Amino acid sequence: MPSNCNRIILLGAPGAGKGTVAKALVDRFGLMHLSTGDMLRAAVAVGTEVGKLAQTFMSAGALVPDEVIVRLLAERVKESDCLGADGTTRFLLDGFPRTLPQADALDTAGLAPELVIYLKVEDEIIVRRLSGRRTCPACGNPHHVEFAAPKVAGRCDRCGTELVHRPDDFEAPIRRRLEAFSLQTGPLVGRYASVLETIDGNQAPDAVLRSVLAMLHRRGLGA
Repeated sequence: MPSNCNRIILLGAPGAGKGTVAKALVDRFGLMHLSTGDMLRAAVAVGTEVGKLAQTFMSAGALVPDEVIVRLLAERVKESDCLGADGTTRFLLDGFPRTLPQADALDTAGLAPELVIYLKVEDEIIVRRLSGRRTCPACGNPHHVEFAAPKVAGRCDRCGTELVHRPDDFEAPIRRRLEAFSLQTGPLVGRYASVLETIDGNQAPDAVLRSVLAMLHRRGLGA
């Protein structure tokens, strides 16, 4: 991955397909995929200074402030797996920032993205994707009533356990999450206009990935 694309942010609503794209980019370009949730848990477990600070908020049932998250991220990207051969910071960030103040905090920390990939998907398609998900509580094998239907209705293909429809995968909570995304994260599309690439996320996963890779190729960022 060339030097003008070392810091990438994936932007998209829940169910937009960010995880699939993230895995492909990590595998192809060797970028470190960073999750603020994973970083928080690791810092708390190790007992770093920032981890201890974050723990005070988590123990009180409060949200960890943006400043603490960005401080944690700034420390994480100094580790060797986030550094290129020339010492440049390289990462793929998914799920952060979610708001304009968080984007401001990233800029202040010198971690502004060089490329933002926005997977744009219609709300009705996301509702269809998420509401059809079914999960095996025993082995975790995922199914979908439409796109990956179990061979025996309601039973896991792998272990035969009865599949569950998670409470947050019903239509009403999905629509609430989409509304929150539109209000809180939607403004980032305009904020990052100068480095934003919009991808049609309404397509099948393999088609979305091809579109992302084609975009990178057009920008001279990948074969």
